Amino acid sequence: MERLLEVCVDSLESALAAQEGGADRLELCGHLSIGGVTPSLALIEAVMAQVTIPVNVLIRPRFGDFCFTGAEKQQLLREVALCRDVGVHGIVLGALNPDGRLDEEHLAASMEVGGGKLSHTLHRAFDLCRDPMEGLETAVALGFDTILTSGQQARAVDGIGLLRDLNQRAGERIAILAGSGVTPENMPLLHRETGIRQFHFSAKVTRPSPMVFRRPGVPMGLPLADEYERTCADAETVARAKAVLLGLF
Repeated sequence: MERLLEVCVDSLESALAAQEGGADRLELCGHLSIGGVTPSLALIEAVMAQVTIPVNVLIRPRFGDFCFTGAEKQQLLREVALCRDVGVHGIVLGALNPDGRLDEEHLAASMEVGGGKLSHTLHRAFDLCRDPMEGLETAVALGFDTILTSGQQARAVDGIGLLRDLNQRAGERIAILAGSGVTPENMPLLHRETGIRQFHFSAKVTRPSPMVFRRPGVPMGLPLADEYERTCADAETVARAKAVLLGLF
C-alpha cells in the first residue's frame, strides 16, 4: 500500500494547518473531544472551499456505541447524501449489530447512497467488533477501501500484534490505517512491527481561550476538559510526521 498521512480535524483552522504541514488527506469531524461526530454542512463546505487535499467526512450521529436506532440510520443516510452532493472525496462510517458483528445491511445501504462516487473508510467501530478477521472480510466484501483501527486496543502501539495480522491478511485488498495515539515518535515502531505505511492522527496542541472574563463553576457540558482551552492541529507536528513517513522503507 502507498504511504499516507491522514490528519483528523474538526475546524477550518485545523484543516488548513494540516494541509500546510503536508497531510495527504483529512478526516473531517465535529467535536473530536468526544471521539468525533458528523460535522456541520457549513464546516464541510468551508473546508472543501479552502483545501486542495482529499477530504473524508466522518458519519456518526452521536457519542457512544455504534449500535444505531432506525431514526439514527435514516439521519446517517441523509448525511451521506449531503456529503455526496457537496463532492467530498469519501466518507468514514461504521455500525454494529447488538451481537458485535458489523451491521452489513446499514453499511451497504450507506455505500449505495454514495452512488459509487465516494471512497469508504470503516472507522473504529471495527475496534469494537467481536471478531476482527471476520470484520475485515466483511469490510472487503462490502467494498470498503480502508479500515481505520488501533488493533482493538486503546492505542495503536498496544495493538501491534493484531495490526500486523490484519495487515498481512488484508494484503492489497484493503488498506489498514493505524490510528489512536499515533505520533511522529512511534510511527517507525508501528511500521517496523506491522508493515503498515498509512497513519491517522490529530496532531493536536492545546491553546488557551482568548476569554479574559471567566465565570467558574458554570460548565456548558460534560466535564471532559477545561472549557477555557482549545485544541487544534499543529502544522509543525504534521510536518514532522510527514518527514517520518517519507523516511519509511
